[in-house]
Amino acid sequence: MRNYFEEQLSKLNSELLLMGALCEDAISCAVKCLTESESKCKEGAFSAECEIDRKEREIEQLCMKLLVRQQPVATDFRTVTAALKMISDMERIGDQSRDIAEIADYVTSVGLQAEINISDMARAAVEMVTRSVNSFVKRDIDTAHSVAAMDDTVDALFLKIKGELIAAVKSGHENAEALVDLLMIAKYFERIGDHAENIAEWVVYAITGEHKNLIG
Repeated sequence: MRNYFEEQLSKLNSELLLMGALCEDAISCAVKCLTESESKCKEGAFSAECEIDRKEREIEQLCMKLLVRQQPVATDFRTVTAALKMISDMERIGDQSRDIAEIADYVTSVGLQAEINISDMARAAVEMVTRSVNSFVKRDIDTAHSVAAMDDTVDALFLKIKGELIAAVKSGHENAEALVDLLMIAKYFERIGDHAENIAEWVVYAITGEHKNLIG
């Protein structure tokens, strides 16, 4: 019985890694929508988001089977319940990546992304997602805690971009609509960072039994 449970936990880890990779793909495609005026970038983000939704359902079913049939206790129970929480955040990351891809068109059409550099924020958000999922699979609490520090970086980059956009508005920039779109995109990247931090917090819970804000 225990061997079967261990096999299913290993499968859970593999499925979470796949879902995390899909999140990375979705974010990467969304970023490309800001730099490349090609429909395949948007299609890639949409496709990744659909696959993320499918993977969420599959992992949810796997977790429920483990909870009902195996009735795990203590650490094993926390591991499965943490995974259920994590996939909810990853699903939201997919949604937000698709939202970025949907509103990127006008920003790229007027070339505003060349004036306001958002790529550093996007790269940091991708790294946060990667670290948070890997920390779960490797049960690495130090990596989980490092995600909080990266969230500070993403938040600081958002404030920087927000300040640049406000300055552009005050200077009478001719593309006010694009400025608003880019602010929304920056906010989506900030939210992706928040979801990655949420995932890391659930990793800490799975390992220690305590769930609290990593910054606190």
